[in-house]
Amino acid sequence: MENPFYNLSFCLSATALAQLPADRGAEVAFVGGSNAGKSSVINTIAARKSLARTSKTPGRTRAINVFVLDEAHRLMDLPGFGYARVSQAMKQQWQQTLNRYLQCRRSLRGLVLVMDIRRPMKAFDLELLSWCRDCAMPVHVLLAKSDKLSHGRAAATLDKVGSSLQRFGPQASVQLFSAPARQGVEDARAVLCDWLGLPRAGPKKSPGNKGRDPGA
Repeated sequence: MENPFYNLSFCLSATALAQLPADRGAEVAFVGGSNAGKSSVINTIAARKSLARTSKTPGRTRAINVFVLDEAHRLMDLPGFGYARVSQAMKQQWQQTLNRYLQCRRSLRGLVLVMDIRRPMKAFDLELLSWCRDCAMPVHVLLAKSDKLSHGRAAATLDKVGSSLQRFGPQASVQLFSAPARQGVEDARAVLCDWLGLPRAGPKKSPGNKGRDPGA
């Protein structure tokens, strides 16, 4: 099955919104806690081991990393939040940059919110979900590192988070995701393709989705 994101390439790291590519076309932003595993998710979706650099140090991403498919389609890796080992001033700067990006970026089609399945729905996650609800912005939650839990515990967490998401509106959805086990990869790609207006690689739906059906 052809991967529509295999040709994804790193474009630039922006520390200010003025450094981002022109605000046209369509883009999807990845956001999450400092140790949620965003970089691993992007690498797995693209099937490229080192496209997005990973680190065991929380909060390593201190800029908006831009990955492009072509001039009109992009994935954006936003700075991690949470218990990043940086100063309070840096955290505030990241928050301000994120707020401006979310409010002003017209080409933004949706947010992929990456959560560590062992610690989902933290304060920042809830804040972002509330913003998405108020702005009618589509948001797809990836419960990453699902291989760290037993099948039963992962399924129970999926059900719990799915129930919690109901109060954030129909534009919020959730699925399990594991980079090592490659769980949920095709489902995540399908969501991205729908948002970006790209043809999908093929109809495939695995167990582990709650909320909006990627095939709808």
